[in-house]
Amino acid sequence: MTGKAQTGTTQLLRRCWLTLTKWRSFGVLCVLTLAVSLIVNACSLASQQLAPLRVGITSWAGFDIALYAQEAGLFKQRGLDVQLIRFENQQDSTRAMLRGTLDATFASLWDVVQSDSGSDKPAVLMVTNISHGADGIVAQPGIKSVANLRGKRVEAKLGTVNHLILLEALKLHQIKPEEVKIEDISNEIAVDLMQKKRLDAAVLWQPLLGETAQTIKGNIIYTTQEIDSLIIDALASRSTITRTKKAELKQFIMAWFDIMSAVETKPNEVFQKVGKSLGQKSSAFAKDYAGLKKGDIAMQQQMFKSGRLPEAIAQMAKLLKSDPRPGKIPRQDVEINTELVTTAIEEWQL
Repeated sequence: MTGKAQTGTTQLLRRCWLTLTKWRSFGVLCVLTLAVSLIVNACSLASQQLAPLRVGITSWAGFDIALYAQEAGLFKQRGLDVQLIRFENQQDSTRAMLRGTLDATFASLWDVVQSDSGSDKPAVLMVTNISHGADGIVAQPGIKSVANLRGKRVEAKLGTVNHLILLEALKLHQIKPEEVKIEDISNEIAVDLMQKKRLDAAVLWQPLLGETAQTIKGNIIYTTQEIDSLIIDALASRSTITRTKKAELKQFIMAWFDIMSAVETKPNEVFQKVGKSLGQKSSAFAKDYAGLKKGDIAMQQQMFKSGRLPEAIAQMAKLLKSDPRPGKIPRQDVEINTELVTTAIEEWQL
């Protein structure tokens, strides 16, 4: 090879090397820029403080399962500071949520539909469970079926879930509500009157349902396992809160999915922790929870995407109108918020 050719070859190699070095430097710079961007964003997210959530809760297996998230630290893992505020009944917790004392509450859809009007409207964010045998009617020994309730005295506090359970049972057996004399009293009083034979039947939930039947040697003549029940429980909030605390509510729903996954994969641990928190045996809580269809992702998809929730609300309104004794008018403005639960499902499954 001549000197000129060697020189040309050397220059060509040098240009190639410089070009390669430049592109390699550019690639390194891109990688470094991306890395810095990711670190900055991660720090920004880490520093973003989620606001505390005040959530109402009443004694019910479908709600008390949330105690596992506290005991196992699931809320904290989701960056949440959740305060579960205990109420005696769901009407009070729903009222407190609508008046601004709570950010959200666990409540029966039936109570949400009948809630007091106000400046804001209620929003259903997630279904926690559907009764599937956990609620029912216990009757005195001589009463063998719902058909025997015509003309009888039956406990069901008007306007409450107990009232809805009774209306469902009567409709199933083609009995008009006015054919039954409803005693507008609490469960505790009803149990006492059943034991004294001063009531013919009572609408109760487990474990009172089974315990009362055993004590009076009576019959459980109906449970919600017999139908696709409207005893649907949910996480409800106000329409404005779904916007101002959107991030917090989404994380709460994702923590709920963590609970449902734990119920599926390690139920003994879940029931043990929840039972301990409630001061009862894990086996007792597990038995109560067994009467429910759990609010997992599959249920959310069924309830929010198939149109079941609007349909259920319409059916509730019709039942409420069939028995005007509570004096309640069903709300027409209940918001079914599909955005939060849909986003939570997508992100939880990543």
